[in-house]
Amino acid sequence: MMLTAENYYSQEANREYLSVSQYKDFVGTLGKRGCEEYALAKLEGKWEDEMTTALLVGSYIDAHFEGTLDAFKAKHPELFKKDGSLKSEYVHAEEIINRIERDNYFMKLMSGQKQVIFTGELFGAKWKVKIDSLIPHAAIVDLKVMESLTKAFWVKDMGYMDFTQYWGYDIQGAVYQEIYYQNTGERLPFYIAAASKEKYPNIEIIQIDDKHLKEKLYEIEANVPKILQLKNHEIEPIRCGICDYCKFTKVLTRPIHYSELIGEI
Repeated sequence: MMLTAENYYSQEANREYLSVSQYKDFVGTLGKRGCEEYALAKLEGKWEDEMTTALLVGSYIDAHFEGTLDAFKAKHPELFKKDGSLKSEYVHAEEIINRIERDNYFMKLMSGQKQVIFTGELFGAKWKVKIDSLIPHAAIVDLKVMESLTKAFWVKDMGYMDFTQYWGYDIQGAVYQEIYYQNTGERLPFYIAAASKEKYPNIEIIQIDDKHLKEKLYEIEANVPKILQLKNHEIEPIRCGICDYCKFTKVLTRPIHYSELIGEI
């Protein structure tokens, strides 16, 4: 299957290729538990995630830097009030964009080729990636818009950590760097161009070092064989029991003890 901008997110493409977002649906991250049954339901068109305002704000800013904002606005009338003006959340998205564009270094990292698609093979699976800003021979850049760039997240047995590890953006960097290397023979540094949604947006260019990315590849290697078995329906998926899909499809068969309500903490 030849991937294009039009079919990149299609169910057909998702069945043939593994992506970072699909990987995280199955396996999860330190900040969000994976759910095998939910991941398969998405692949089979039985479940579609709700498009929240938070996601729309991020997509609005993505569309601006992709050069597709007009089409994005036409596709999402919910961005507008009855009088045709933008709702407050998207007025703030424009303010975030303006803050980004005032910084020459940030814009230098965002000046590369936009939404570049590559495919490759990792650990027996075909993968697809789409790079936000590719600067040939220099950098792979991914744009992230977060609630905060400096918030510390607590993880049991691991302590506090930053948003890049908590939400698995280091997993993304590892896959993007390796797939690009397969296609070009160049191992480029991976950067996150990050902006916050705070009243006065914070901005940073964040590098995740190659040593850490290599460690994440070992983690991915351990998980891919089971994902392929699940996608091929060779084994039964496990329900997480707490995601929206599991709550929507839950069937009660017995009472639970009150001590089971919060599970493991």
